[in-house]
Amino acid sequence: MALNRCGRQMRHTPIFGVIAMATIVVISNILVQKLLGQWLTWGALTYPFAFLVTDLTNRFYGVAAARRVVCVGFLIGVLCSLIGTQFVGEYGPLVTVRVALGSGIAFLTAQMVDVTVFDRLRARIWWQPPIISSVAGSAIDTALFFTIAFSQSLVWIEPGNDITWAVEILPLFGFGPEAPLWVSLAVADFAVKVGILIIALIPFRVLVRKYQVKT
Repeated sequence: MALNRCGRQMRHTPIFGVIAMATIVVISNILVQKLLGQWLTWGALTYPFAFLVTDLTNRFYGVAAARRVVCVGFLIGVLCSLIGTQFVGEYGPLVTVRVALGSGIAFLTAQMVDVTVFDRLRARIWWQPPIISSVAGSAIDTALFFTIAFSQSLVWIEPGNDITWAVEILPLFGFGPEAPLWVSLAVADFAVKVGILIIALIPFRVLVRKYQVKT
C-alpha cells in the first residue's frame, strides 16, 4: 500500500529533493556495509542528511512536496535493498529480509514523522522545526530499524537468518549494563545521528537565509 501510494506521489516532486535524497540513500546503502569502529558503519555518517533534505524541501516547497521527496527516497531504498539481497558476502546475503524490511519501515515512518512535526512547528524560531523534527524522526528510525532487524522477539520474520551475534548479551559499549549487542549498536547510531543533525543546522540556516522561501 505504501509502495503504491509513494509511486503515485512521485510526479511533480522538486528536482532538488529528488537528486539530493536519491544520492544520500544510495550512498548510505553502500556505506552501511563498511564498518566504522566497533559500533558503527560509515552509513551512520551520511544517512542523517536525509532529514536535512526533507526539512529543506519542507521549508522551501511545503509539506506535500516534502512527503513526495520522502516517497522517492523510500522507493530508491527498496530498490537498493532488493539489489543487496542478490549479493552474498562471507556471512550470507549482504541484505537480509529483516534488514530490508526494517530499513524500509524505519525510513518511511521516521521521515513522515519528521515532515509532520516540522510542519506543525514551522512558525517557531528557525532552529526548532529542523532539530526537533529530525531528532524525533531519528529516534523512531533507530528504534524501528534495530528492533525489526535484530530483536530476538521478531525472529519469526526470518527464521533462517542467524542473528546470534546481534543478540549476544554484553556490557553496553563494553563497560555499561548488560544488554544485547544490537542495543549498543542502536544507541551509538542514534548518538551519531543527533550529533550530525546539530551540525546540519548550519547549512539549513545558511540556505534558508539565502533563499528566503516559504514559512
